[in-house]
Amino acid sequence: MSATRIPLFPLGLVLFPGQAVPLHIFEPRYRLMTRQCIETRSVFGIVYARDDNVAQTGCSAMIVKTLNEYEDGRSDILTVGQKAFRLIRTHNDKAYFEADVEYLSEDFSGIDAGVSEQVAKLYEQCHAVLYDEDPPPFEDEDGSSLAYFVAAELPLDVAFRQKLLETRSEADRQRRLAARLTEWYPQLQKRNHVRGKAAGNGHGAL
Repeated sequence: MSATRIPLFPLGLVLFPGQAVPLHIFEPRYRLMTRQCIETRSVFGIVYARDDNVAQTGCSAMIVKTLNEYEDGRSDILTVGQKAFRLIRTHNDKAYFEADVEYLSEDFSGIDAGVSEQVAKLYEQCHAVLYDEDPPPFEDEDGSSLAYFVAAELPLDVAFRQKLLETRSEADRQRRLAARLTEWYPQLQKRNHVRGKAAGNGHGAL
């Protein structure tokens, strides 16, 4: 694939294709970047950054709505993830970073229906413990990733989310996710039980 140059926004989060994420834009350079993206209806890239380390795999984002605009120039925007990409090189000749990126293909072959059912069930169970409500449903359309969707809906750690984004095979992503949620769900149940007992202290019989 040929390289494409896009604006780059290093952040402390991992964005998945199809995931909607609101962002608060306050730095002048990113105000300029997002304004230009809105005017030209073009994407920018979000990459996970921590300290001086920037991940080499990120996701392009499209601004779909401006939620709020403030008198001092700040704004709240709603973005939706588009495609995963690999960084080739970065450029700093503008106020904000830009990068040459290569968009990455997604492999949907070899998906195990049993693993998909396991992921879907664990998603419902973890969401119920965390939020005490039914989870948003997965829209199973062509090119939609169940793994991306579930990982976007649950508060998984950022390192694991980054690993999922870097995995090109949906079958592999689902296997990784099933293993992580199988381990995580009992921990959530235990933590929820402890919280419930703590909340009851002082309100029941001695």
